[in-house]
Amino acid sequence: MALRLVNLDIDLLRAFITVAETGSFTRAASLLGRSQPAVSLQLRRLEDQLRSPLLDRTGRSATLTTEGATLLPQARRLVRLNDDILSTLGDGDLEGEVRFGAPEDIATIHLPAILGAFARSHPRIKLSVTCDYTANLLDQMSRGLLDLALIKREPVGPELGVRVWSEPLVWVALDASIMELSPLPLIVAPAPDIYRKRALAALSEAGMTFRPCFTSPSLAGQMAALRAGLGIGVLPAAMAPRDLTVLRSGLPVLADSEIALVSARGAGGPSALLAQEVLRALERGPPGP
Repeated sequence: MALRLVNLDIDLLRAFITVAETGSFTRAASLLGRSQPAVSLQLRRLEDQLRSPLLDRTGRSATLTTEGATLLPQARRLVRLNDDILSTLGDGDLEGEVRFGAPEDIATIHLPAILGAFARSHPRIKLSVTCDYTANLLDQMSRGLLDLALIKREPVGPELGVRVWSEPLVWVALDASIMELSPLPLIVAPAPDIYRKRALAALSEAGMTFRPCFTSPSLAGQMAALRAGLGIGVLPAAMAPRDLTVLRSGLPVLADSEIALVSARGAGGPSALLAQEVLRALERGPPGP
């Protein structure tokens, strides 16, 4: 009996990985720059090639079968090897530009290693990075100025991008003695920053008096004001530096925010490749400080 040989299609594997990582055909289609039916067809073709069901489609989200969970790490290795070969020996497939946006704190803390590794693996892809507030990033994307962005959002489900991680927020100050002041001095970014919105809403709802004492669009500026003891501020728990005090009593609890990855409609090629790298690197949550 002749051995049945099948050459796996890298595009099919890439689609499978993206669906597995996002848990949604719709969100995967957005990242891949394809229609949802096209991505669904790709997964059917891959299942036909492997003669195995890879996804359980009976629920609201696409979940991996036992065969799919076994394939996922192997598919990642094959796709990464394919991309590594093309980045060094290929001609044209991995050329282009990705215009990427992120808020300053995310860009400076979480992205340098990811973007550096991507640039080394794909030297023919030009990366342009913009740091701005989420509202401004979404506006730039709507005007065709960005291909991909990490944004801060309220927990809204899948309607706005692909959820990457949930971000607990904490109150921080130089030390707890700041709580003796009234009104409470507040260090914030300008509107429409989501942490500013969370801080003002939480203090107002708790009936606490406060005053914005220092406003800066720069994370470095806010950190300098906090370290100078000028007031209290809001930071992601993972970013709270050890030389500042996390204020755990006397202040209202802050609800988590979410970080999501948003792709421009029709963005594929290099943009889809970077989107997959970002999701893969941050799928277990951001690294600590």
